[in-house]
Amino acid sequence: MTPLMRWVLPDHIQDALPSEAEQLEALRRRLLDAFRVRGYQLVMPPLLEYLDSLTTGAGRDLTLRTFKLVDQLSGRTMGVRADMTPQVTRIDAHLLNRRGVSRLCYCGSVLHTLPSTLTATREPLQLGAELYGHAGIEADIEILGLLAEVLRLADVPATRIDIGHVGIFHALAGKAGLVPDREEELFDLLQAKDLPELQLRLADVAEPVRGALLALPSLYGGPEVLEQAAQRLPPDPEIVVALGELRVLAQALKDLPISFDLADLRGYHYHSGVVFAAYGGGSPAALALGGRYDRVGAAFGRARPATGFSLDLCELVWRLPQMQSAGAILAPASDDAALAIEVAALRVRGEVVVTALPGHEGTWNEAGCDRRLMRRDGRWTVEPLQGD
Repeated sequence: MTPLMRWVLPDHIQDALPSEAEQLEALRRRLLDAFRVRGYQLVMPPLLEYLDSLTTGAGRDLTLRTFKLVDQLSGRTMGVRADMTPQVTRIDAHLLNRRGVSRLCYCGSVLHTLPSTLTATREPLQLGAELYGHAGIEADIEILGLLAEVLRLADVPATRIDIGHVGIFHALAGKAGLVPDREEELFDLLQAKDLPELQLRLADVAEPVRGALLALPSLYGGPEVLEQAAQRLPPDPEIVVALGELRVLAQALKDLPISFDLADLRGYHYHSGVVFAAYGGGSPAALALGGRYDRVGAAFGRARPATGFSLDLCELVWRLPQMQSAGAILAPASDDAALAIEVAALRVRGEVVVTALPGHEGTWNEAGCDRRLMRRDGRWTVEPLQGD
């Protein structure tokens, strides 16, 4: 291996240099503060867990995305988290053990075996909010409103929030008597909206279920889609409840750019009700994903209603203009008491003050210094830094 190749990072893994890292940290603080004032408490799950805990109840998608290794202490298989939501669910169900509502938030790195898109990183900085303990549609309304507010605060407002409901597909698949492998196949075709192939695969499914499954790819758009769905889908109790929940969302969130897509079932192995994806910033891929996942807590010994969302903070920052540095002030190395007082006062006001080290004249602009402290008439004053 050549010396150069030793320092090449793996595909879809990258460093965050100072300007990007500063922007990421500023945005992280802003969004976590927005969660805090709304009652969402910060938790910090571990980077590694035993695999059977890390992927419990989360479906095969998460298992495939998880890096695995052997714990040298116990000999058991461990995983590097690919999604923090199951960890937060474990904390709510197994550690907090609250009777009422829990609002939790988090932000940390996760690792994926493969990138989610061609341009995505395999090490997202995942930020999210989860609401546990309330089964009513009010929780979904709160979470969707919070998602829209988070994207607005990040200066990447949502241009579209697609909402679906996995209960509709589950009901139709159950009425059709589909085995799991075939259900998986139909799920992929619905996601791709591949109507010709769907027609072939559903040739032996009886009506009205066949017609209902074929209708799902065309049921997308505004609230009027929900009335079309009521006419084209069988009046199965689960479907009636799902459409009723979506109607409530349409009314409650009418000021947001929401639309409905009854064939968008991403994460259906994991979710149990309303699902959603938010788009913005000119990205063809979703910036945030979420939904209801009431069944996951049962895997940790305590079933709890749950809904939430998560996003990759890096994806948001990459869509923002590069932050311009405010510059720094260069202070001479000196034991002058008046200088120390002035430096402390500047730092209290939020200024960056860098102490000069000997032998580096002419390089301080590389450290971001554009001003310097100079002693004039017995006082320390800030002046432009020139030629250094």
